[in-house]
Amino acid sequence: MKEKRYRTLLKTISWRLTGTMDTFLISYLITGKVGLALSISGVEVFTKMILYYFHERTWNRVKYGKEKLSRPEYYI
Repeated sequence: MKEKRYRTLLKTISWRLTGTMDTFLISYLITGKVGLALSISGVEVFTKMILYYFHERTWNRVKYGKEKLSRPEYYI
């Protein structure tokens, strides 16, 4: 089963929002400064989103650990 690009993009955004909140919290706890924590998390949200997207697209090409479905999946 192949993952569509838009699915990877949505996963990238949702994961990055979670990760950025974590980075903000850690940065704030370490520095005690909201402005600095916002700066750190503001930069990393973009760099990590790009890295994650390409990481997911690369793993989507790897066949290791994937099984081909013998019949279509039906959701109830």
